[in-house]
Amino acid sequence: MTEPIVEIENLHISFFAKIGEIPAVIDFSMKVMPGECMGLVGESGCGKSTVALAIMRDLPGIGRITKGTIKFRGRDMGEMSQEELRRLRGSQISMVYQEPMASLNPTMRIASQLMEVPIIHEKVSTEEARSRVLEMLKAVKLPDPERIMNSYPHQLSGGQQQRIVIAMALLSKPALLLLDEPTTALDVTVEAGIVELVKDLGKQFGTSMIFVSHNLGLIRETCDRITVMYSGEAVETGNIDDVISRMRHPYTQGLF
Repeated sequence: MTEPIVEIENLHISFFAKIGEIPAVIDFSMKVMPGECMGLVGESGCGKSTVALAIMRDLPGIGRITKGTIKFRGRDMGEMSQEELRRLRGSQISMVYQEPMASLNPTMRIASQLMEVPIIHEKVSTEEARSRVLEMLKAVKLPDPERIMNSYPHQLSGGQQQRIVIAMALLSKPALLLLDEPTTALDVTVEAGIVELVKDLGKQFGTSMIFVSHNLGLIRETCDRITVMYSGEAVETGNIDDVISRMRHPYTQGLF
């Protein structure tokens, strides 16, 4: 039987503030198989982005996994050393955040930022890195990639910035790509282009994906399976068509 890329079992995450412990994720379970795109849907504040950050082991300082396991390719990430986690992040697991400018250095040209990925993770030459970046910019359907590479982030549109962040995440050919509401700040036409891009790249590179969103329409367009979160818990999961045709939880019904 094929092993899941990522398997989450009975995960509990809390934030510890001055007022005490605030549970954010409660008894959450989910698995993603190789080449599969899993949609993680829920209202704002339900804990879906927190789950994505927990997979990256990038929770804010007051956040902590209090119970449960996250396994990547069969290995419990909680038992990995900081060095092992550093090697995983950006190489085998990549994340695209909600706001592309938060992932881009405003003082560096795009070429320098993208070339860092293969140079650091794979120790390739500058020439090889530049060649790979050019190919990836073409793959994410950016026009005039040479001009883009010589630009600074502020010289590009929001849609172009988001495609560059996706290119950056894919440069190391990760086994798992996390997309945390990557179309939130984009207008409808640009959003449609990003959704098409995600679908095409999933087929082209065979990357497993977790697509975090509160927009069920986007999830239906891009994902194979869906997990619905409500108030920190997974209330429904399964193939998209099965969940939609037999919605059991009032929140899932309300999404329509």
